[in-house]
Order: sequence, then C-alpha cells, then structure tokens
Amino acid sequence: MTDTPNLTTLSCPMPLCDHDTVQLAHGAGGRLSADLIETFIVPRFANTTLERLEDQAVLDMPPGRLAFSTDTFVVTPLEFPGGDIGDLAINGTVNDVAMCGARPLYLSVAFVLEEGLPLATFHRILCSMETAARIAGVTIVTGDTKVVDKGSCDGMFINTSGVGVLPPGIDMSSANLCDGDVVIVSGTVADHGMAVMTVREGLSFRSSVASDTAALNGLVAEILGACCETRALRDPTRGGLATTLNEFAASSKVGIKLDGEAIPVREDVGAACEILGIDPLYVANEGKLVAVVPAESADKVLATMRTHEHGRNAAIIGRVTTEHPGMVACRTALGTERIVDMPVGEQLPRIC
Repeated sequence: MTDTPNLTTLSCPMPLCDHDTVQLAHGAGGRLSADLIETFIVPRFANTTLERLEDQAVLDMPPGRLAFSTDTFVVTPLEFPGGDIGDLAINGTVNDVAMCGARPLYLSVAFVLEEGLPLATFHRILCSMETAARIAGVTIVTGDTKVVDKGSCDGMFINTSGVGVLPPGIDMSSANLCDGDVVIVSGTVADHGMAVMTVREGLSFRSSVASDTAALNGLVAEILGACCETRALRDPTRGGLATTLNEFAASSKVGIKLDGEAIPVREDVGAACEILGIDPLYVANEGKLVAVVPAESADKVLATMRTHEHGRNAAIIGRVTTEHPGMVACRTALGTERIVDMPVGEQLPRIC
C-alpha cells in the first residue's frame, strides 16, 4: 500500500501552462494576459497591495521626504555570470533611490517581452527578482506587461521605478564636494561590465569573472551612521568610476586627484580589460558605490565599510582639490599624471 501524497506540499519548479514560449496574445489583455500575470508574476511578488491587481498601488508612507527614481534595463545577454536582467533591475533601482540616503520601500516593475521568449527563462528571471527584492527589503506593488513581435527586442526589457523615504538631516549631492574631502570606493571596479562582455566575446579565464550586482541600501545606512556629513554617494554604473567622478568634479567645480595604484581591480577583470583594450575606470559597476566624505571622517567610514559584506574591499582612492576645477587626474604607477576625462561614446553598450 502506498501513501497518498499531501498535495499541499507538492511544488513545481515552473508553473504549468499550455505554451512553452511567450505569445503575442499574452500582451493582448485577455485570458492569456491574465494567466501570465496570475500564474507567473503575482506568486513571485505576492503581497496584499499587488494581489488587488488595480491600475495603481495605494501605499502607506512613513514621514519624511520622498525619493523617487526610475530606470530601464536592456542588458544582453539576459543571463550572465553572477546575475541576470531581473536582479539587475531590482538592485539598480534600489541603489538609485538609496544614493541620496533614502530608505527604499516600494518598486514598480514593467516588462516588455518578445514573442517567443521561453517561459522557463521568464520564470527564472522572476525568481531572481523575487530573491533580490527580499534581500533589499523592498516590496513590488504594481507593474505592467507588454508583448512585442519577434525581433522587436532581445527577449526582454524591464523598467523599474522605486520610491523611498529620506530621513531629516541628510542632504547629499554631487555639488557638495569641498577641498580636502576623501574619495572612497566600496570595492573592486569593472566587475559587472567585464562579466557581460566576456560572455559576449566568448572569453574564458581560470577564475570566473562575475557581475557584482547587489543592493547597497544596507551599506549606505552604515556609511551614514558613521558619518552623517557624507558629501555625496553614487553607484558608478554606465561610464564607470571615471564618469561618476567627472560628474562630481563638474557639479562641485573642484578637481579630483586619484591614486591609480589604490583603485582595486580584480586580476581577472584587469586581464579581460587588457585583452579588450578597455580602461577599467570606464566600465560599469552594479554593486559598488563611491563615497566622498570629509577628511576627518575618512578612516572611520572606511573601517565601517569594510565590516559590511559589500564593502570588504573598500579603499581610499583619491582626494578633492581646488586645482584643475572640473577635472579628474590620476597618478600612475610610473609617477606621472593622466587626465581621466568623460568618455566620448559608450564603450560597452547594452550593459545594464
């Protein structure tokens, strides 16, 4: 005699459906649209607000100033070492909200799906987003789904918008930098961009080059706890560290001097950059931040960052100066200085 299985404990790695791929009808607003939402999306992001399936989310907001950001993700390939377009979309918007010191609370998610996208791929990416949102402590409360003809997009595009609350007394801006301030990066640079590019170019290394995609709101809270006078925070995504620092210098009308040997770069990432002829300072990051803090707080902030999982390799890489306002200079291993200018074009398209 065999035991009857307990149906409440059974689970399926992917929801059952009548199609293996996304159909145009999934975006038509009818039964297949409802099936896609109710079978794939709602179970991943389940919460009382989303489950109402209204055209808007009505939210309870704690006191404080509202921080709001939106971003669209078109990375190719959809899945890459260390992450995928799904967790990239969650983490990227969480980080954009957090960089002003706000606590991210709610996200919206909108999908543009290409006809023919395997539903197994969609399910994996939704699971990745579910995990990323849980780790970041944010709730996905509303969204949208559209389907386009085959060939109109590369599988999937995702738009995410996020809101958070900024506590009193925090006023960070790229225009706040002062002479003598210290520039700190939270870890190795260029990891994400090279992870994507090595997949595209078919490069292989003895040690795996993996994306650094991560939510940094917890690290931001630790930094502000150590130094509420932090001048500015930024996650150096497209255009990399070089672009972020040039934006800081231009906004504050100051110069920035970098120590090239102090900038942390993984050996395998540096090798990939050398093979492709790319400067790692211009490569996108998705799990790193740049902090500019008063000199007297730099050691405390650095020590605090190094106790956090996303700041273990944090390093002081430069200082703010009144020399060459609006420009970034970097001292090389040979003792010379080079100008680190804004990139003229995009070296790594479709990186996020």
